[in-house]
Amino acid sequence: MDTEKIENAVRAILEAIGEDPDRTELRETPQRVARMYEEIFSGIQQDPEQVIKIIPDGDFDEIVMVRDIPIYSMCEHHMLPFIGKAHIAYLPKEGRITGLSKLVRVTHVLSRRLQLQERLTHQIADCIMSRLKPDGVMVVIEAEHLCMTMRGVKAAGTVTVTSSVKGAFRSNEKTRMETLALLRDTSK
Repeated sequence: MDTEKIENAVRAILEAIGEDPDRTELRETPQRVARMYEEIFSGIQQDPEQVIKIIPDGDFDEIVMVRDIPIYSMCEHHMLPFIGKAHIAYLPKEGRITGLSKLVRVTHVLSRRLQLQERLTHQIADCIMSRLKPDGVMVVIEAEHLCMTMRGVKAAGTVTVTSSVKGAFRSNEKTRMETLALLRDTSK
């Protein structure tokens, strides 16, 4: 990542909006933004499939679900954050499972890029399908988009829900309904 270029761009933006980038309170802003971009866009150079390690466990073939995975991503349309949670379920095949934290890590790698929520949802599901080769995957993301909260329609609290349903979760209604019931279960 070219932090010097980011710093120069932030300085230019400050000037363009009528601010003085040399004002005491703003002097370090270009460097702060560059460091922040290194962190929040760190997924650009990572391969999410490399995060998933397969653990052979021939006896397990029931739904595995991780709910309420926090996500923070940047919408590519306005470069403003969208913030929410992801829910991931998969149905192991031939005993191939992965560590639960790996599902969280895949979500983090893919969300740390300029994104669209719709694309992010499918990318997570595709990555898990490709690497684990399960009978099915379901990913649901719920997020609030700051581009709708603080500008445009100014609809604070509006939540966008997207899903990607693959394999047995798509073809088997009973499995899909069981998974959706697990997603709705808020008794924690």
